[in-house]
Parts: sequence; C-alpha cells; structure tokens
Amino acid sequence: MPVLLNTLIVVLTVAVMEVVATLAHKYIMHGFGWGWHRSHHEPRTGWFERNDLYAVVFAALAIVLIAFGTAGAWPLQWIGAGMTAYGAIYFVLHDGLVHKRWPFSLIPRRGYMKRLYKAHRLHHAVKGREDGVSFGFIYAPPVEKLEAELKRRQGADAARGSSSAASSSAERENKVPPPPR
Repeated sequence: MPVLLNTLIVVLTVAVMEVVATLAHKYIMHGFGWGWHRSHHEPRTGWFERNDLYAVVFAALAIVLIAFGTAGAWPLQWIGAGMTAYGAIYFVLHDGLVHKRWPFSLIPRRGYMKRLYKAHRLHHAVKGREDGVSFGFIYAPPVEKLEAELKRRQGADAARGSSSAASSSAERENKVPPPPR
C-alpha cells in the first residue's frame, strides 16, 4: 500500500503542478514577475535566459521538500519527487519541443503534441505581457478556441488603438510566428 500511495502522491503532484504553473505563468510571470519572464518572450542570445531562474526556484523548493521528506516528514519527499517529474516533463515538452533548446528540431505533425506546440506558439504570438492565451505547459486548450480568443482580443485592441496583439498579416494567413529561441 505505501508504494501505491506514494506513487499516487507523485502523480497527483504532477497534475497539481500544472495548475500551479499555469496560474504562476499567467499572474506572476506575466504580472509582477515579468522582469525575469520577459527574456522568454525575446530572442535568446545565449544558452540561458533570465526566465530560467523560475526553474531554479521550483527546483530548490523540490529539493527542500525531498530533504525534509527523507528526514521523516512524510509525504514531502513524494511531493518533491512529483515536482521534479513535472520539471522534467516541462523541460522535454516546453524547452525542448516548443522552444528548440535541444540540439535537434522536431515539429509535431498531429495529436496532442501538435496541439501543445501550436497553443504555445499562439501564446508567443502576442507581443508583450498582456492579452496572452494558453498559459499551461502540459495542457493546451483546443487551438481553434485559442485562435478565436486571440482574434477577439485583437479586435478589442484594434478598437482601442493598441498594438500589443500579434501582427495582422500573420493572423490573416492563420500563421503564427515561431516562439523566440
């Protein structure tokens, strides 16, 4: 039973981390934490970007939880392990697949991976920190829904005279610029 319970805690933590990461992305990274996150929405000039500090913060928290858990504060080590698993999934899907931080390139052609890829590209189609869509990392709403929301926001921005939305030519062609590298 303990092995099953610990595994359940890890899996549940991964799911909860997607909710936490989505909310942190939307309200912290695109809010008061924009100073670190801005680098992620600009062309990368080196191997690292300031936004990577968020991964360091979450990794440090996971390490602390694992340390306290292994010192006897069950189930903290399993929560830390779930956070670590989420970080690995994030690294593979977000940093590797979407942002091409791997030494090779893969563009998904169908299914879940394509939906995730396109949804995050739509997130990066908006210039700046406001009016973004799709803040999750391992879950993405249907692309058609995100495109409709982006168009709706562009219409509202155009009515206000704002230029924070994606370029109209890219939207007219139903193409979205690639995310910054």
